[in-house]
Amino acid sequence: MAILAAGCTDSPDPVYPEEPESEALSTAYDPTLEPSAAALPLVPAEATVLEVTDFDQLRLTLGFAALDEESTPGELDRFWRALDGAATLSAGLLRPAAAELASYGFGAEDVAWEASYSGDAEGWIIAFHDGVPMARVQDAIDEGVGVLAGATLDADRALVTSETPPEGSDSWAAIEETRDLVGQEANATYVERGCLPFDTVFGDGMEGQLAEAPRAALKALDPLEGFSVALGQDLVTVRLGPLRDDGFDRLRLAEVMPAIRPEFGAGFSRGVADPSTGRLGYDLQRPSAAVELIEDRHLPFAVCGD
Repeated sequence: MAILAAGCTDSPDPVYPEEPESEALSTAYDPTLEPSAAALPLVPAEATVLEVTDFDQLRLTLGFAALDEESTPGELDRFWRALDGAATLSAGLLRPAAAELASYGFGAEDVAWEASYSGDAEGWIIAFHDGVPMARVQDAIDEGVGVLAGATLDADRALVTSETPPEGSDSWAAIEETRDLVGQEANATYVERGCLPFDTVFGDGMEGQLAEAPRAALKALDPLEGFSVALGQDLVTVRLGPLRDDGFDRLRLAEVMPAIRPEFGAGFSRGVADPSTGRLGYDLQRPSAAVELIEDRHLPFAVCGD
């Protein structure tokens, strides 16, 4: 296990999972990879944001590992209620059509993971468990049930996509900088290519009001080509790309920059950094606050330099 260097705390450092080997990724879809890595060949290069939710991992971390096709409606309902307060970036694309899908013999509980992407290309991906009746999934697509209307089925790979997947060379899997940001086991993973504008993170007009110390901290930052946030059960791992000389500087930005709402500490606490791998680590405080900060892009460590 790799241990991150201490940043802004004297408490014992949390332990984080080992780095996956990015060279194991290719431009071909590989269902054996962790979902954030498996999704890359299915995401068009024009997209700038990727959000992945691993429902199988959530079942484990929330204590519902035994859920299967024979689970009672009550058991499934308890899982979905637990999911509402968990660190997840999706509530389940198929859930709104649960009643309609019941007659097709599958539903949201049959999804292993799903992803959505946005930017200059927008769409979503659903990866089903083995054994789901793909012919019935095709029927639901043909009959326009819920989000499946107009979708594309890859029965051999148990995938449904809102758009025709790109060729491998035209996907995120062909972008080395992006491949370095994914692959860690997590409940959910957020990935963005590029840094975040100051006003997006801290509010319109706030950069012009900066005092000398925070402005100097902003100028000290190196360029950022992309970042990811992996939400675990208790820990959050941020990846900024390898060899980040500004790792500690970015870790401390939340302390010296203008306050945001919800407060950064409500979602992320006890920050630590490892500049050699470009990783930051946090304890996950309140999952709902962490998700809100991510979705609103109020992430100080990802701000663009001056």
